[in-house]
Amino acid sequence: MRKVLVYNNQTGIAEKMEPLFVGEGLQMAKAANLEDLHGLLKDKEVLLMLVDVELGGKVWDRGIEMIVGLRKASSIPLIVVSRQSLETAKIMALEAGADDYVTADCNPLELLARVKSQIRRYIQLVNMCVSIDRIYKVDGLVIDDMQRKVTVEGRNVRLTPIEYKIMRLLVQQRGRVLSNSQIYESIWNMQAIGAENTIAVHIRHIREKIEANPREPRYLKVVWGNGYKVG
Repeated sequence: MRKVLVYNNQTGIAEKMEPLFVGEGLQMAKAANLEDLHGLLKDKEVLLMLVDVELGGKVWDRGIEMIVGLRKASSIPLIVVSRQSLETAKIMALEAGADDYVTADCNPLELLARVKSQIRRYIQLVNMCVSIDRIYKVDGLVIDDMQRKVTVEGRNVRLTPIEYKIMRLLVQQRGRVLSNSQIYESIWNMQAIGAENTIAVHIRHIREKIEANPREPRYLKVVWGNGYKVG
């Protein structure tokens, strides 16, 4: 059965979401501590992490460190839940590796929609039935759909599922400038509202991984006022 892993349930988000998950055929797995967490991440049925993080005051750094640690442990989608509504908190969480960010007082139905969207994209990425035999190349950058692997000049590059999908979209549209809204709607399958920061964070992460000098990118380029392109 498909599972959603909830960790560090400080805001009581698990109690709000569990009935909705059950209605969607999703089982909730709760990690009481880091040992439980890492054990549950080995379960192939776990398709998403819902991480409750305190971002504010003296625990700010601790929350960001938690996200970084979880991203290192697994590449499955990670949604951050926090009481902190500052835009800065959202940006820092995304920079640390989160795929999405919601505040603890959000509508549970909205969070459910985000969870389902992330899981759907993750399953599509893992299974990749479309164009599975294709290898996309842009000079020294290679995306191998069959192995779900990205290399740059022969060096393996580990991208998160969202980063991979953004990169593949831009490579498939080589030379074409895609706006923030076009990228967001293609990847998230949702209307792009306030998408600029989200896309900018993911683009920066991708550049840091694939570019020898992110400040002078060879592959992933910004077209100021319009969007991004590869090539």
